[in-house]
Amino acid sequence: METIKIKYFDKDIDKLEYIGGDKSNWIDLRSAETVHLKKGEFHLIPLGVGMKLPDGYEAHVVPRSSTYKNFKVIQTNHMGIIDNSYSGDTDQWMMPVIAIEDTTINKNDRICQFRIEKIQPAVQFEEVEHLDEVSRSGFGSSGIK
Repeated sequence: METIKIKYFDKDIDKLEYIGGDKSNWIDLRSAETVHLKKGEFHLIPLGVGMKLPDGYEAHVVPRSSTYKNFKVIQTNHMGIIDNSYSGDTDQWMMPVIAIEDTTINKNDRICQFRIEKIQPAVQFEEVEHLDEVSRSGFGSSGIK
């Protein structure tokens, strides 16, 4: 089991909880402020936490499946990557959003989720003339018709 050091920038939001097992391997994050947005407005929503991730790991932050339905916002970078070095005393995690409709996100609303992943190993590229002998054909398809 990995240990993550966490700092709460806001003591009023609910503490993080890892459910794991059959329920979820993602951990919900909450808005640390109430935000009123007009359609088209951008905002960095503070998530009220900062963390020191284990060596060799990074966090992937994405919207919850209900975020658009409930709050009418989309995450502007589609997936946030937070690396291990973003761990200073003032390095609060944020979620960049743009409002698709007028909306309110209340303090403590669950708006996104994260999981930690091992960082990419060092790689090198080898140029070749041919790859696999069988091509799947198509883009965005398994090739199954």
